[in-house]
Amino acid sequence: MLYSSPQEYLDCPHKAVTLFGMSGVGKTTVTEKLPKDRWFHYSVDYRIGTRYLGEEINDTFKRLAMGEPTLARLLRADAIYIGSNIQIDNLAPLSTYIGKVGNSELGGLPLEEFKRRQALHRQAELQSLLDIPAFIAKAQEIYGYPHTLIDSGGSLIEVIDLDDPRDPVVTALTQNTALVYIEASRDLLAEIIKRGIAHPKPMYFRSSFFDEALARYLVQEGLEDAKQIVPNSFVAYVLEALVADRAPRYRRLAEQHGYIVSAAEISDINNEADFDELVARAIARRLSAAPKDARGGTSDPATADPEQPKAMPAHSQSS
Repeated sequence: MLYSSPQEYLDCPHKAVTLFGMSGVGKTTVTEKLPKDRWFHYSVDYRIGTRYLGEEINDTFKRLAMGEPTLARLLRADAIYIGSNIQIDNLAPLSTYIGKVGNSELGGLPLEEFKRRQALHRQAELQSLLDIPAFIAKAQEIYGYPHTLIDSGGSLIEVIDLDDPRDPVVTALTQNTALVYIEASRDLLAEIIKRGIAHPKPMYFRSSFFDEALARYLVQEGLEDAKQIVPNSFVAYVLEALVADRAPRYRRLAEQHGYIVSAAEISDINNEADFDELVARAIARRLSAAPKDARGGTSDPATADPEQPKAMPAHSQSS
């Protein structure tokens, strides 16, 4: 939703804010700073890993365990239980499930299986995003939280169509929440890339981007098949291109439908008042950048260019 003034946001009795941007820009900083008794925390990745991919993740781990005779015997006898213990602040089971493409002896997945999991992740992410309005209502009606903060995860931009004015996810988010893009500086983006290269993590790719990146990588490395890929090497190779591909699309989403704050501003948040003040400033920046109509009023802020330069787990959602 777009506010007519900063004061309208500040006076809103039931705030709902969706944070989005690259992993590492400070979304967790906000969740840790907001009061747990006033802000409900909805993590899209947590919802994916519990509600929509939970059984798939557990079955994958059981298949691995069945490869070890002792564990297989205990599983068949129902003597042990193997299951994901995913937490909002520990998404390792989901990341492990997504995996990396490449040589199986180095922990990689066959290309076909990798793409299958990517497709399942896409559907799970779409549904988890579409669940947001219902959870905002639950947070208020069941748990009594006046406000909701949504951590959309880094791949929100990969599952929406910015050219479709009726995109269902964008519609659900803009009708029920204020979209706030946390934009990283060049230095922070460089640091995010550096960290990602040093410690490669599984990630979700838009299928067209992945196919093009994979084809380039195979040619560059002189490889004939994805089975020859060193998994971490491909993730490190593709990370810089992924960051560069996402950044302008994040900004476009914010320019069309929301607000922009910097990662530096996010790092200065210490409490709820700081967060509300930051969102209010972002609203003011958008409004001040919007062109004036002939009557001296402000035209649709969705057409404006933001001035901005190029907090909290509360009761977490149930699965």
